[in-house]
Amino acid sequence: MNSIFVLVLGFIVAFVGYRFYAKHIDSKVLKADSKRMTPAKMYMDGVEFMPTSKNILFGYQFKSIAGAAPIIGPIIAIQWGWLPALLWILGGSLFIGWVQDYSSAMIAMRNDGASFGGLSHRLISPRARVILLSFIYFYLLLIAGAFGNVVVSTAITLKAAPMAWLFLTLGGILAGHMIYRWKKDIVLTTAITVIIALVGIWLGTVAPSDKILGTDLSNSRVLWTIAAFVFCYFAAVLPIWRFALPINYVASYIVFLGLFFGIIGVFILHPNFTLPAYTNFSIKIGPIWPIMFVTIACGAISGWHSIVSSSGTARQLENELDARPVGAGVMFVEMMLAVFALIIAGTIYASPAEYGAAIVKGPGGIFAGGVSKFLGALGLPANLGRSYGSVMMVVLAVTIMQLVIRFMRVATSELLSDISPIFRNAHVGTFIASILGILLVLTGWWQYLWVLFGGANQLMASLALMLMTAWLMSEGKPVAWVFWPMIFMFITTIAALLFTSYNLLQKVLSGAVKGQDLIGNTLMGLVGLFLVAAAFVLGWEGIKAFNRYRTIKNQASVAAKA
Repeated sequence: MNSIFVLVLGFIVAFVGYRFYAKHIDSKVLKADSKRMTPAKMYMDGVEFMPTSKNILFGYQFKSIAGAAPIIGPIIAIQWGWLPALLWILGGSLFIGWVQDYSSAMIAMRNDGASFGGLSHRLISPRARVILLSFIYFYLLLIAGAFGNVVVSTAITLKAAPMAWLFLTLGGILAGHMIYRWKKDIVLTTAITVIIALVGIWLGTVAPSDKILGTDLSNSRVLWTIAAFVFCYFAAVLPIWRFALPINYVASYIVFLGLFFGIIGVFILHPNFTLPAYTNFSIKIGPIWPIMFVTIACGAISGWHSIVSSSGTARQLENELDARPVGAGVMFVEMMLAVFALIIAGTIYASPAEYGAAIVKGPGGIFAGGVSKFLGALGLPANLGRSYGSVMMVVLAVTIMQLVIRFMRVATSELLSDISPIFRNAHVGTFIASILGILLVLTGWWQYLWVLFGGANQLMASLALMLMTAWLMSEGKPVAWVFWPMIFMFITTIAALLFTSYNLLQKVLSGAVKGQDLIGNTLMGLVGLFLVAAAFVLGWEGIKAFNRYRTIKNQASVAAKA
């Protein structure tokens, strides 16, 4: 199969999904209204609520949902064959992915910018609120530890990355002031700040961290871990327009440019897939169902997106009509990033054995090599292309991390503020989240948590879809377009978590692991079972809520006929 066919198929799915399916839901089902006041305008405080142009918010949303996962997932999942991975990326995005992202933003916006905690209390039950918030906190902590490790490991292995990270931060802060303080033209602002970020990437190749800091400091996990979480600390406590929003906006162009020119490179070289279209139903990682469906998350459907859309984007949309391009449109762009990563993994190696040797070293190296190859088709030197691909990985990870810590701060307040008012303080929640993240990265315990990431992430997606179903039923609107994706994700996620927990605990019971691995596998196996139990409790609460709304609808129908 030629890679161009795959790209064209991706473009067709994106066009049909956005132009027809998403437009129908937006205009006919949820009936977006430009005259309806949004929470961003009603509660503008410059901290959480901030009316933002859809042009800026598009970049923010993309960089907020697109972490390393839409790259890592497809590169790993191609071990089942590129065809099953491609079908899940395209089908997941078309029928589930954009549905979740868009509707998460819409229901939060229609409910005064309420978080999932508030929505679950209002739409389902008080018990559901406590369980869901506890799960969200654990889920966010998992991401903080895992993505923190990606940032730290890349900063150590790619000496050009820290300089690129520094210049991206400076460019982002400048963009925030140019747009919101100095009221400068957005095109001028974008051009200046993106150039600053690109200069940082080039400068990193000229002045790598080991030349500036010395070998010992440039290889220090402690240094880069503290640097990563200090970065995230500022993102969590500063007004969103000062740090998180503009940095993610500028960062989005680094990824957009890499993706755009990379796709042009694919059209120039138009390589054929060298890896098999299909291998086996079950491989070392596990069976296609359910494991592939949680291995590829971002790029198809990811629970993380629902948190970004509800707790962040919904509080910044200045017009309901912006929800479709920002919520649905961005999801289809991320889908194309996943397709691009799949093409890289499937075409740059001569044989499965060569790919197998490369995947052992990590998917980041595969992606960087692919970016280098396709950007090289446009004349970019190989070392600079590889550096650009690696920097994309850092940018993708660190810009997710900053939002994770911000949302953990919010979750801390919602969970614990009733116990003590001190937890309402932004610095307290941020400090707790940062310390926990630092401990996970420095101790290496994130590795055990990461085993559960796929299942936990997609469980978050199914719970988000459950909230959306409950809201649609409470409003008397059609629910099938959300309900059936919820059912599929719930069943798939439960199966994946049970499979993972069984494998972890089987290793413990058989004596295959010792020492720290014994403790880690035992804890994570039990945590996996706990997540399954929590999911069933939330599912039961959801069923009761659905029945309640159905009863109300039937009673109203009978009353109307009478």
